[in-house]
Amino acid sequence: MRTLPFWHGIRAGLIVAMSTTPFGLLFGAIAVDGGVSPLEATLMSGIIFGGASQLVGVQMFGSHVPAWLIVLSVFAVNFRHILYSAAMTPLVKDFGRLQKAAAFFFLTDPQFAEAAKRVDRVGKLETAWYFGAAFIIYVVWVGSSALGAMFGQLIGNPKAWAFDALLPIYFLGLVMGFRKRPLFGAVVPVSAAASIIGMHTVGSPWHVSIGAVAGIIAALMLHKPQSSAKDEGAKP
Repeated sequence: MRTLPFWHGIRAGLIVAMSTTPFGLLFGAIAVDGGVSPLEATLMSGIIFGGASQLVGVQMFGSHVPAWLIVLSVFAVNFRHILYSAAMTPLVKDFGRLQKAAAFFFLTDPQFAEAAKRVDRVGKLETAWYFGAAFIIYVVWVGSSALGAMFGQLIGNPKAWAFDALLPIYFLGLVMGFRKRPLFGAVVPVSAAASIIGMHTVGSPWHVSIGAVAGIIAALMLHKPQSSAKDEGAKP
């Protein structure tokens, strides 16, 4: 019975993993097309384990951009993971030290989304469940990246197959998974508007962080603690 949450995590993660497979194939194909070897592309997926930042990196490798600018751009794309980590910290308080380190390594966008949904359903985040989901997502991501790197050239131009639309659709699906949360209808439009404005003023990839910060500010401004409502109701 102790292994049951692990298999539940596998099942939840498998759905996510299958949905990210085309994205992994796309990354592998783009990486090789940009001059990265199949082995290097696979190692990037295994070590960095961040699809959006990996795409930004491989697209900048062959453009004679200074290394510090590549690192800064990857940081801008991954800034949201700082926010994820802050939100996840209370949920993994019962994890051991090494378990926490591993948990934050596997903390991708879908992992965060599924973990939040798990807490909503059962009231806590089990260690076995978390790593079950993380395991299958990681294995499928690295495997699909390797396949894309080895056979991606058979696809030809990825944009001709509309593969470049997969990432926006994928993130939209993650966002809509939280549509029943309080303030969703207010925070998401603010974040989207700020990101669009940032895209046309500051440029990519900084618009990602700008949208995230704007969403946080909107949530903080609109949030009303439940205790305040109770206190007001208790007043004569």
